[in-house]
Amino acid sequence: MAALGLRRWWVTVLLVGLLAAVQVADGAPWFWPPGGDDPGGCLSWRVMVEANNAKFWRAVPAPCVGYVWAYMSWGQYGRDVGSAADQIAAYASQAPAAGDGLDAWVLDIDDTCLSNLPYYQAKQFGAYDPAAFKAWASRGACPGIPAMVRLFWVLKGGGFRVFLLSGRDEEALGASTAANLAAAGFAGYDRLILRSVGYRGQSSVVFKSAERRRLAAEGYRIRGNVGDHWSDLQGDCAGDRVFKMPNPMYFVP
Repeated sequence: MAALGLRRWWVTVLLVGLLAAVQVADGAPWFWPPGGDDPGGCLSWRVMVEANNAKFWRAVPAPCVGYVWAYMSWGQYGRDVGSAADQIAAYASQAPAAGDGLDAWVLDIDDTCLSNLPYYQAKQFGAYDPAAFKAWASRGACPGIPAMVRLFWVLKGGGFRVFLLSGRDEEALGASTAANLAAAGFAGYDRLILRSVGYRGQSSVVFKSAERRRLAAEGYRIRGNVGDHWSDLQGDCAGDRVFKMPNPMYFVP
Protein backbone atom coordinates (compact mmCIF):
# COMPACT_ATOMS: atom_id res chain seq x y z
CA MET A 1 0.00 0.00 0.00
CA ALA A 2 2.83 2.37 0.85
CA ALA A 3 4.48 1.70 -2.51
CA LEU A 4 1.20 2.33 -4.32
CA GLY A 5 0.74 5.60 -2.44
CA LEU A 6 4.28 6.65 -3.32
CA ARG A 7 3.71 5.90 -7.01
CA ARG A 8 0.52 7.95 -6.99
CA TRP A 9 2.38 10.81 -5.33
CA TRP A 10 5.09 10.71 -8.00
CA VAL A 11 2.47 10.64 -10.77
CA THR A 12 0.88 13.74 -9.26
CA VAL A 13 4.24 15.49 -9.00
CA LEU A 14 5.06 14.63 -12.59
CA LEU A 15 1.70 15.88 -13.84
CA VAL A 16 2.08 19.15 -11.96
CA GLY A 17 5.58 19.51 -13.34
CA LEU A 18 4.39 18.92 -16.88
CA LEU A 19 1.63 21.48 -16.47
CA ALA A 20 4.07 24.02 -15.14
CA ALA A 21 6.41 23.36 -18.05
CA VAL A 22 3.82 23.95 -20.74
CA GLN A 23 4.04 27.54 -21.92
CA VAL A 24 2.08 29.27 -24.66
CA ALA A 25 1.77 32.73 -26.10
CA ASP A 26 4.86 34.51 -24.82
CA GLY A 27 5.09 32.54 -21.63
CA ALA A 28 1.44 32.48 -20.51
CA PRO A 29 0.68 29.12 -18.86
CA TRP A 30 -2.18 27.17 -20.37
CA PHE A 31 -3.51 26.15 -16.97
CA TRP A 32 -5.64 28.60 -15.03
CA PRO A 33 -5.61 30.48 -12.73
CA PRO A 34 -1.96 31.19 -11.92
CA GLY A 35 -3.01 33.18 -8.86
CA GLY A 36 -5.31 35.91 -7.66
CA ASP A 37 -9.01 36.42 -8.21
CA ASP A 38 -8.74 37.50 -11.85
CA PRO A 39 -5.07 37.79 -12.80
CA GLY A 40 -4.61 39.57 -16.07
CA GLY A 41 -8.22 40.71 -16.05
CA CYS A 42 -9.21 37.76 -18.24
CA LEU A 43 -12.62 37.19 -16.70
CA SER A 44 -13.39 40.87 -17.22
CA TRP A 45 -12.12 40.63 -20.79
CA ARG A 46 -14.41 37.67 -21.52
CA VAL A 47 -17.41 39.51 -20.09
CA MET A 48 -16.61 42.47 -22.37
CA VAL A 49 -16.41 40.11 -25.34
CA GLU A 50 -19.75 38.47 -24.59
CA ALA A 51 -21.41 41.86 -23.97
CA ASN A 52 -20.06 43.16 -27.30
CA ASN A 53 -18.05 45.86 -25.56
CA ALA A 54 -14.76 44.48 -26.92
CA LYS A 55 -14.72 44.65 -30.70
CA PHE A 56 -12.38 44.05 -33.63
CA TRP A 57 -9.87 42.00 -31.64
CA ARG A 58 -7.87 39.57 -33.75
CA ALA A 59 -6.66 37.06 -31.16
CA VAL A 60 -7.13 36.15 -27.52
CA PRO A 61 -4.74 38.34 -25.47
CA ALA A 62 -1.60 36.39 -24.62
CA PRO A 63 -2.12 36.47 -20.83
CA CYS A 64 -5.65 35.07 -21.33
CA VAL A 65 -4.89 32.08 -23.57
CA GLY A 66 -4.75 29.80 -20.53
CA TYR A 67 -7.97 31.22 -19.15
CA VAL A 68 -9.84 30.68 -22.43
CA TRP A 69 -8.42 27.16 -22.76
CA ALA A 70 -9.65 26.29 -19.28
CA TYR A 71 -13.04 27.94 -19.76
CA MET A 72 -13.68 26.13 -23.03
CA SER A 73 -12.28 22.74 -22.00
CA TRP A 74 -13.00 22.19 -18.32
CA GLY A 75 -16.78 22.33 -18.17
CA GLN A 76 -17.88 25.93 -17.69
CA TYR A 77 -18.41 26.56 -21.40
CA GLY A 78 -20.54 23.43 -21.69
CA ARG A 79 -22.61 24.48 -18.70
CA ASP A 80 -23.10 27.96 -20.14
CA VAL A 81 -24.21 26.59 -23.50
CA GLY A 82 -26.53 24.14 -21.78
CA SER A 83 -28.10 26.92 -19.72
CA ALA A 84 -28.63 29.06 -22.82
CA ALA A 85 -30.17 26.12 -24.69
CA ASP A 86 -32.54 25.52 -21.78
CA GLN A 87 -33.63 29.16 -21.92
CA ILE A 88 -34.24 28.90 -25.66
CA ALA A 89 -36.30 25.73 -25.24
CA ALA A 90 -38.35 27.38 -22.49
CA TYR A 91 -39.01 30.44 -24.65
CA ALA A 92 -39.97 28.28 -27.65
CA SER A 93 -42.45 26.36 -25.49
CA GLN A 94 -44.07 29.65 -24.44
CA ALA A 95 -44.33 30.88 -28.04
CA PRO A 96 -45.32 27.68 -29.88
CA ALA A 97 -45.49 27.27 -33.63
CA ALA A 98 -48.84 28.23 -35.13
CA GLY A 99 -49.15 25.07 -37.20
CA ASP A 100 -49.09 26.68 -40.65
CA GLY A 101 -45.44 25.78 -41.25
CA LEU A 102 -44.22 29.37 -41.27
CA ASP A 103 -42.81 29.81 -37.75
CA ALA A 104 -39.04 29.53 -38.02
CA TRP A 105 -35.81 29.59 -36.09
CA VAL A 106 -32.45 30.57 -37.54
CA LEU A 107 -29.33 28.91 -36.14
CA ASP A 108 -25.74 29.83 -36.88
CA ILE A 109 -23.40 26.88 -37.46
CA ASP A 110 -19.80 27.51 -36.35
CA ASP A 111 -19.53 27.34 -32.57
CA THR A 112 -23.29 27.44 -32.31
CA CYS A 113 -24.11 23.99 -33.74
CA LEU A 114 -20.64 22.67 -34.60
CA SER A 115 -17.57 23.20 -32.44
CA ASN A 116 -14.25 24.46 -33.80
CA LEU A 117 -12.57 24.17 -30.42
CA PRO A 118 -9.97 21.57 -31.54
CA TYR A 119 -8.88 23.87 -34.36
CA TYR A 120 -8.54 26.98 -32.19
CA GLN A 121 -6.81 25.07 -29.40
CA ALA A 122 -4.19 23.89 -31.88
CA LYS A 123 -3.68 27.52 -32.97
CA GLN A 124 -3.48 28.72 -29.34
CA PHE A 125 -6.51 30.90 -30.11
CA GLY A 126 -4.47 33.00 -32.50
CA ALA A 127 -5.57 35.26 -35.34
CA TYR A 128 -8.00 33.97 -37.95
CA ASP A 129 -6.31 32.25 -40.89
CA PRO A 130 -8.76 31.77 -43.80
CA ALA A 131 -6.73 29.08 -45.57
CA ALA A 132 -6.12 27.06 -42.40
CA PHE A 133 -9.75 27.28 -41.35
CA LYS A 134 -10.91 26.21 -44.80
CA ALA A 135 -8.64 23.16 -44.60
CA TRP A 136 -10.01 22.31 -41.13
CA ALA A 137 -13.68 22.79 -42.08
CA SER A 138 -13.32 20.82 -45.30
CA ARG A 139 -12.48 17.72 -43.24
CA GLY A 140 -16.02 17.70 -41.87
CA ALA A 141 -14.73 16.73 -38.44
CA CYS A 142 -16.24 19.46 -36.26
CA PRO A 143 -17.94 17.89 -33.23
CA GLY A 144 -21.58 18.70 -32.68
CA ILE A 145 -22.29 20.73 -29.55
CA PRO A 146 -24.46 18.34 -27.50
CA ALA A 147 -26.83 20.90 -25.98
CA MET A 148 -27.46 22.40 -29.40
CA VAL A 149 -28.14 19.02 -31.00
CA ARG A 150 -30.79 18.46 -28.34
CA LEU A 151 -32.20 21.96 -28.88
CA PHE A 152 -32.36 21.41 -32.63
CA TRP A 153 -34.59 18.38 -32.12
CA VAL A 154 -36.71 20.21 -29.55
CA LEU A 155 -37.40 22.94 -32.11
CA LYS A 156 -38.11 20.43 -34.86
CA GLY A 157 -40.39 18.51 -32.53
CA GLY A 158 -42.23 21.73 -31.72
CA GLY A 159 -43.21 22.20 -35.34
CA PHE A 160 -40.77 24.99 -36.15
CA ARG A 161 -38.93 25.29 -39.44
CA VAL A 162 -35.19 25.39 -38.74
CA PHE A 163 -32.80 27.21 -41.07
CA LEU A 164 -29.04 26.91 -40.64
CA LEU A 165 -27.33 30.14 -41.71
CA SER A 166 -23.55 30.34 -41.88
CA GLY A 167 -20.88 32.58 -43.32
CA ARG A 168 -19.00 29.53 -44.59
CA ASP A 169 -18.23 29.65 -48.30
CA GLU A 170 -20.90 27.71 -50.19
CA GLU A 171 -18.71 26.71 -53.11
CA ALA A 172 -15.73 25.55 -51.08
CA LEU A 173 -17.41 24.11 -47.98
CA GLY A 174 -21.00 23.29 -48.92
CA ALA A 175 -20.63 19.53 -49.28
CA SER A 176 -18.34 19.02 -46.27
CA THR A 177 -20.57 21.20 -44.07
CA ALA A 178 -23.71 19.26 -45.00
CA ALA A 179 -21.94 15.96 -44.30
CA ASN A 180 -20.54 17.25 -41.01
CA LEU A 181 -23.97 18.42 -39.84
CA ALA A 182 -25.53 15.07 -40.66
CA ALA A 183 -22.80 13.18 -38.83
CA ALA A 184 -23.19 15.45 -35.80
CA GLY A 185 -26.92 14.80 -35.51
CA PHE A 186 -28.38 17.79 -37.35
CA ALA A 187 -30.64 16.04 -39.83
CA GLY A 188 -33.89 17.28 -41.27
CA TYR A 189 -33.24 21.01 -41.16
CA ASP A 190 -35.28 22.97 -43.67
CA ARG A 191 -32.46 24.74 -45.46
CA LEU A 192 -28.69 25.12 -45.24
CA ILE A 193 -27.78 28.67 -46.24
CA LEU A 194 -24.09 29.42 -46.86
CA ARG A 195 -22.27 32.44 -48.25
CA SER A 196 -22.61 32.55 -52.02
CA VAL A 197 -20.11 34.14 -54.39
CA GLY A 198 -22.08 37.38 -54.44
CA TYR A 199 -21.55 37.92 -50.71
CA ARG A 200 -17.83 37.25 -50.56
CA GLY A 201 -16.11 40.15 -48.83
CA GLN A 202 -19.35 41.35 -47.23
CA SER A 203 -19.67 41.52 -43.47
CA SER A 204 -21.60 38.88 -41.59
CA VAL A 205 -24.29 41.43 -40.69
CA VAL A 206 -24.83 42.37 -44.35
CA PHE A 207 -24.91 38.76 -45.58
CA LYS A 208 -27.12 37.36 -42.84
CA SER A 209 -29.51 40.31 -42.94
CA ALA A 210 -30.05 39.72 -46.65
CA GLU A 211 -30.72 36.01 -46.15
CA ARG A 212 -33.15 36.65 -43.30
CA ARG A 213 -34.97 39.24 -45.42
CA ARG A 214 -35.30 36.57 -48.08
CA LEU A 215 -36.87 34.18 -45.57
CA ALA A 216 -39.26 36.88 -44.41
CA ALA A 217 -40.21 37.63 -48.02
CA GLU A 218 -41.07 33.95 -48.42
CA GLY A 219 -43.54 34.34 -45.59
CA TYR A 220 -41.57 32.87 -42.70
CA ARG A 221 -41.90 34.41 -39.25
CA ILE A 222 -38.49 34.28 -37.56
CA ARG A 223 -39.41 33.53 -33.98
CA GLY A 224 -35.84 33.15 -32.74
CA ASN A 225 -32.26 33.60 -33.87
CA VAL A 226 -29.27 31.90 -32.23
CA GLY A 227 -25.59 32.66 -32.80
CA ASP A 228 -22.25 32.87 -31.03
CA HIS A 229 -21.42 36.34 -32.34
CA TRP A 230 -23.39 39.55 -32.19
CA SER A 231 -22.96 39.86 -35.95
CA ASP A 232 -25.16 36.75 -36.25
CA LEU A 233 -27.92 38.56 -34.41
CA GLN A 234 -27.81 42.12 -35.71
CA GLY A 235 -29.32 43.73 -38.78
CA ASP A 236 -32.62 43.22 -40.56
CA CYS A 237 -35.23 40.59 -39.67
CA ALA A 238 -33.19 39.42 -36.71
CA GLY A 239 -36.18 37.64 -35.19
CA ASP A 240 -38.63 38.09 -32.35
CA ARG A 241 -35.87 37.23 -29.94
CA VAL A 242 -32.12 36.64 -30.24
CA PHE A 243 -29.94 34.39 -28.12
CA LYS A 244 -26.17 34.85 -27.85
CA MET A 245 -24.11 31.72 -27.22
CA PRO A 246 -20.70 32.11 -25.54
CA ASN A 247 -17.56 32.30 -27.65
CA PRO A 248 -14.35 33.97 -26.40
CA MET A 249 -12.18 32.27 -29.06
CA TYR A 250 -12.46 34.71 -31.98
CA PHE A 251 -14.35 37.78 -33.24
CA VAL A 252 -16.48 38.00 -36.39
CA PRO A 253 -17.41 41.56 -37.48
